[in-house]
Amino acid sequence: MNKLAELILQDAQAVCERVDFYEIKGKTILITGASGLIGTHFLASLNHLRTKIRLPFKVYNIINSNPAEYFKDIAGFEGSEILQGDLTDINFCHRLPKADYIIHAAGYGQPGKFLQDPIRTIKLNTVVLLELFEKLAKGGKLLFLSTSEVYVGLPYPPYKETDIGTTNTNHPRACYIEAKRCGEAICNAYRQKGIEAKSARLSLAYGPGTRDGDKRVINEFIRKGLEEGISLLDQGQAKRTYCYVSDAIEIMWNILFRGSDAIYNVGGSSKITIRELAQKIGGYLKVPVTYPASVLEGLIGAPEDVFLDMSKAEHEFNKKEYVDLTQGLRKTIEWQKLLYATR
Repeated sequence: MNKLAELILQDAQAVCERVDFYEIKGKTILITGASGLIGTHFLASLNHLRTKIRLPFKVYNIINSNPAEYFKDIAGFEGSEILQGDLTDINFCHRLPKADYIIHAAGYGQPGKFLQDPIRTIKLNTVVLLELFEKLAKGGKLLFLSTSEVYVGLPYPPYKETDIGTTNTNHPRACYIEAKRCGEAICNAYRQKGIEAKSARLSLAYGPGTRDGDKRVINEFIRKGLEEGISLLDQGQAKRTYCYVSDAIEIMWNILFRGSDAIYNVGGSSKITIRELAQKIGGYLKVPVTYPASVLEGLIGAPEDVFLDMSKAEHEFNKKEYVDLTQGLRKTIEWQKLLYATR
């Protein structure tokens, strides 16, 4: 088996040991964005359940671009089918099969990407979501991947699910923020019709499973560190709380299966500044970390502090422990070393 796939499946085993999957026996699951970071890890959980636990079910993996080679090892199990096409093409959506569980993970998690195509970003989180509800079987459940960016503009984190941001529709990242807010509103409208739809406000997930060229901060720091050294665009004072991908997947499976509310935060506990993160990665890779004499232009509209209140998920799903940032970074560095070795 591909070594990259092995790294992801190791995390999947840990997730499956902490989540009760009994209710998907004999059911059908549909995952959009199945080859992305989050979608791949959702699928890896199902791989473990099918190949190791022998739990029977059917899963449809919806992808847009051609998947990486390692993805074939994760998706290649009995009952798993890949459907490739553009979700913003309404005809493709109409051809999708019905499913008992739908996880809408398609979209752009990378700010650089969702800013490049704002119209598509809006469609994926609104029009496509409406179409997916038409594919949900009677009595089914749907999980919409929202974002912590809906809190942008608020002071004094950590943010609770009852909070909401203060950005206007002309904010530089409005295509993403407003699309996710609208997606949540769509889910809530369907909940009023008795459908189990939930929104997961995911924040800063990281770990094995990113593609070559992923521009998110951790991946860029590791890539730069492996090539030469890490250079920042500013002094790195912005604060972030990262969530290792297996923790995020564990929480989101529980939201889908057992969540009693409409909206849940999904984040980690490892708070750190961008500068400290760069130094930490630079220390692992034994490379220098440099800062500009004058601030260069970074990603527009990026928040100064991202930190979520996780008490609801912790209480409801008995989530007590998180993967430490040190351990998570080591796994992520291992992943990127292997990834770049396949170039």
